[in-house]
Amino acid sequence: MKKCIFNAAVVSPGEVLPHHAVITCEDRILDILPMDELNSGEQDGEEMLYFDARGGYVMPGFIDIHSDYIEGVIQPRPTCLMDFETGLREAEKQLLCHGVTTIYHSLSLMNGSGAEGAGNRHNFRTRENLERLVGFIKDFHEGCHLIRHRFHARYEIDNIGIYDYLVELLKSGAVHELSFMDHTPGQGQYRNLEIYAASYITWAAACSDKTMDEILAEAKNKPVASHEMLKSLSALAHERNIPLASHDDDTLEKLSLMQNEFGVKISEFPIELEVAKKAHDEGILVVVGAPNIMLGGSHSGNLSAMEAVREGAADILCSDYYPASLLHSAFRLEEEGILSLPAAVRMLTLNPARAMGIDGDYGSVESGKKADLLVVLKIHNRPMVSKCFIDGRTALQFEYRIGGGDKHAER
Repeated sequence: MKKCIFNAAVVSPGEVLPHHAVITCEDRILDILPMDELNSGEQDGEEMLYFDARGGYVMPGFIDIHSDYIEGVIQPRPTCLMDFETGLREAEKQLLCHGVTTIYHSLSLMNGSGAEGAGNRHNFRTRENLERLVGFIKDFHEGCHLIRHRFHARYEIDNIGIYDYLVELLKSGAVHELSFMDHTPGQGQYRNLEIYAASYITWAAACSDKTMDEILAEAKNKPVASHEMLKSLSALAHERNIPLASHDDDTLEKLSLMQNEFGVKISEFPIELEVAKKAHDEGILVVVGAPNIMLGGSHSGNLSAMEAVREGAADILCSDYYPASLLHSAFRLEEEGILSLPAAVRMLTLNPARAMGIDGDYGSVESGKKADLLVVLKIHNRPMVSKCFIDGRTALQFEYRIGGGDKHAER
């Protein structure tokens, strides 16, 4: 059956098309046309189901390529590990409310040492739990689900013990994105040891008897994956068309190594503006955090995402740990005159689709593409997802009202 989302401002890749309608057929976008053509055009006799966008924006569903949100859902407290399938079922409902139609669950392959390892809020990150969650992600993607679930393997280079398992995952097709991480204090994200120490105190003080000096000493002496091991992983990724990303690039030298030795095409959370600019100029897609946009700066004292966007050095916004930030950051960039709304939306949709190699089907409101669509209303001047269609089917619908009456509250 055909569906028509009418009375809409359609956010196309290059412009906002006011007073337009989007026609879908089965799981694809059939046409985008002005309302007067819809009203005056001859119907072909086929039954059409109509959805009133009430003047709201119609845009593509968000593609979130870096999110560890699921960890907090499954382990909401350090001593509480919830049922994995229940967690994924509940998480996808919440993600859908925020406009996420494709999620790359960014699961860390860590070795349990340091402020982000075991003995803190991330003690969920064991191999056993990882295997279970990877299995559920695969089952969800192939079985009954609301949104599209994919697996972003974040390989911490000091976790040599899990290397062979990661190779197996890559060969099996279970991995849909791979990134290399190094959270050693004194460089990258934790180049500021005071910030690292504050993170350690926040995350681990209640669960570990190690001192900060002991943690730093361990970090300096820990073995890490060799250059050859990382080359082998990158080769496997390229052979299987798995997008490869670097993480926390803090120098031009590190960026060059990642680009020329490992062939990365994505740079996640570069630490310095100079590095972000260089990556962007070299055709590497730069990922920054949408929470960083909302907060007005990095929570760990690194590069401001807003500054990177202003300087034209950022390509993709990800939710990182806060899915609600995606929609709100896009509108904030538009409201502050930093980007047009289509450009801001591209950072949530078409650009991540290109990074993942799925832009032939996803990431923009264009004829022939998958009908993963959002209707976004301004409620008291704040953007809110009102409706969501995935594969052309209604996956979500909210009705905002004023008081106890039936008036709609959109403005």
